Formats: sequence, C-alpha cells, structure tokens
Amino acid sequence: MTTEPRVDSEVGPLRSVLLHRPGDELKRLTPRNNDQLLFDSIPWVDRAQQEHDAFAEVLRGRGVEVLLLADLLRVALEDDRAHAAGVHAAVDERRLGQTLADSLRSYLSGVRAATLAEVLTCGVTYEELPAAEGASLVRKMHHPSDFAVDPLPNLLFTRDSSVWIADRVAISSLAMPARRRETALLDLIYAYHPRFRRAARAYGAHSAPVEGGDVMLLAPGVLAVGVGERTTAAGAESLARSVFADDLVHTVLAVPIEQDRATMHLDTVCTMVDRDAVVMYPLARDSLVAFTMRPGRDGSLDVSGPEPFLHAAAEAMGIEKLRVIDTGLDPVTAEREQWDDGNNTLALAPGVVVGYERNMETNARLEEAGIEVLPIAGSELGSGRGGPRCMSCPIVREPIA
Repeated sequence: MTTEPRVDSEVGPLRSVLLHRPGDELKRLTPRNNDQLLFDSIPWVDRAQQEHDAFAEVLRGRGVEVLLLADLLRVALEDDRAHAAGVHAAVDERRLGQTLADSLRSYLSGVRAATLAEVLTCGVTYEELPAAEGASLVRKMHHPSDFAVDPLPNLLFTRDSSVWIADRVAISSLAMPARRRETALLDLIYAYHPRFRRAARAYGAHSAPVEGGDVMLLAPGVLAVGVGERTTAAGAESLARSVFADDLVHTVLAVPIEQDRATMHLDTVCTMVDRDAVVMYPLARDSLVAFTMRPGRDGSLDVSGPEPFLHAAAEAMGIEKLRVIDTGLDPVTAEREQWDDGNNTLALAPGVVVGYERNMETNARLEEAGIEVLPIAGSELGSGRGGPRCMSCPIVREPIA
C-alpha cells in the first residue's frame, strides 16, 4: 500500500485521511458569535468529540490511516520557519494596532509549538493577551471577552480548506471571513510537516475563491466544481487553468448551485457513492447543469454548455449514464434529509459509504441500491452544517479497480 499522497477519484479505496478532532475552539462559540462563526447552534463539545472519535474508529476499522490536523500542525510548528509563519498568521496589525500587535508578536515568538498551535486554532481574547507596556486604544476599547485572534471552529470540516487532485494539493481560497485564516494552517502543514514536504501545489490560497466542498473528482481526469455561495465562477475557471497546466485532469465541469445556507457546497447536493453512482437531492436532479471546460490551444480554455449535469458528467467520465439514488420520495423528507447532510457521504471504497445515522430514508434507499452504509452519530457534529465528506480530506486513495 502506498503512503504517497494521491487521489484520483471520489470512491477509490481510502487509505489515508485528514480529520480534525473538535477541540476547545468549539467552546469559544456563544449565542453572540455563532452566526458570525458559521454555526447554526452551540454544540455540546464533549458529545461532538465522542461522535468524532466514533467516526475516526469506523475509518480505522476499515483500514484507513487517520491523520489529525492538530497533531500535524504541532509537528510542523517545530520548524523555526513554520513557527515564524504561524506567528505572522496569528497577528493582524490592521486589527490590533501597532502597540498590541508588537506585544503579541513578541510573546508568540517565544512560545512552544503546542502553545502556538492552540492560539492558532482556539484564538485569544483580549483578557488572555499578555500584559503590554504602553497604551493600546484597541485594547481599552474592546470588551475583555472579545477576540483579538478569532477561533477556528470550522477546522472540523477539513474537506473545505484543502483537496488533493492526483498527486498535488490545492489549498483552498475560502470565501467567508470566519474561515480565511484556516488556509494559513494548511499551508504550514503541507510546507513543513515531514510527510508533505515534497508535495507540489495545484492551487493557492490567494487565488480566486474555491472551497474543497465544491470540488469532486468524478473519475480519473474529470473534475466537477460547484459554483455558488462559496466558490466563484472566477475560482472555478482559475482552478481549471491550474489543473490543465499541470496535466492533472482533462475535463472540468462548472456546476452552478443555489447560493444559500442549505446548498453551500456541491457536496451538500450530491456525492459519489460508487464508480457510476451518485446520491442526490431530488430537487437538484433535473435542475443541475454544467459548463464543460477543456484545455484549448496556447493555454486558452474551451468552454461549452450549459447542459444537464448528469449527461455532461457521464460523457466526461466515459460511461453511458450515472446512476442516481434520490434522498427521499416525498419533498418534505427529501428537504429534511438534505438539510441534515443526507447527500454528504464519504466513500471508503466503491459501494461503501459513511453517512449520518439520522438520515434513515436516504440510508435505506442507498442500501436498496446495493450501497453499504456505515452509519455514524452526528447530532452535535452537524451543528456547523457538514457531514462525513465535509469532515474528511482524503490524502491517499487507491486507483479504482
């Protein structure tokens, strides 16, 4: 079994995956800030950790190596260059002002890797800042419990901040202000952790907005990119140009989706569950379209469409048609289970997926279609609107047999 990072599909046997176990950053959520930090409710952190531990054990039980983001970050920050970059990522002088920024920068430069990792993930309030000499208007005018460095509770959803395309990693350009600093952490990990130092990049965090939840490797050489609330048309085009230039794929499908909370990413509408099958929100089945991009001459793009997504995808994949498994027969059940991430499954192998146990109708329909469903609890994990696919960034998948 190879351990070199490579992902060519959504369903090839999963061998290594990046997760983030919920930590103290979730304890920073309050009714006052949860909307700003993109959570629909305040999670019960202990239960969320139990649910996540059970999720990780399901993966390990199927032979998947589970890498935890916090562990990788601590190791990366042992490198002096990474430590300096981490301090730079934490300190925003435009926000803190020069006096406070200098003080925090000086303090963080002297802390151990584990402490810096905690600051980067959990944030720092004004009352937790080290004592500073001199006057700081910024400090005086903020409430002690306000954040000088924001926490990153959405780190839980590791799919969004980076995605592997063949043997290269794309660092996402996250659209929402609450999430933008996440990419700095992934940059550090992929640049300085010993396991990833040879990893080449397929996309950069300073490019046009693209989020990993919108990026699907339908088959080797075929990429679908949702365009909606989080990924822009410019981002989809920029990513296509990048992967074409690196000869990673031959076709990119740009798929417009509704720009709202329920359908924030393409993987909230559909996910691959087998070589030729998707689980899909019924209301999207006939409405999803795709613009097809292929490399043109001299670095140009050939763009065609739009045409029905299912037809465009099957043609690009070289198959007669995609099997579609609906997430509910009646509109009410379909809408409820789509909201509860019924379409957001993680494939461990062709025809084997992890899904939230509460989506009983969706899971039953998957099983009727011959898909093995490994159910996990997600009453607390789902409070940030994300399912098993959202919570996992595949690092190594075997080729589809």
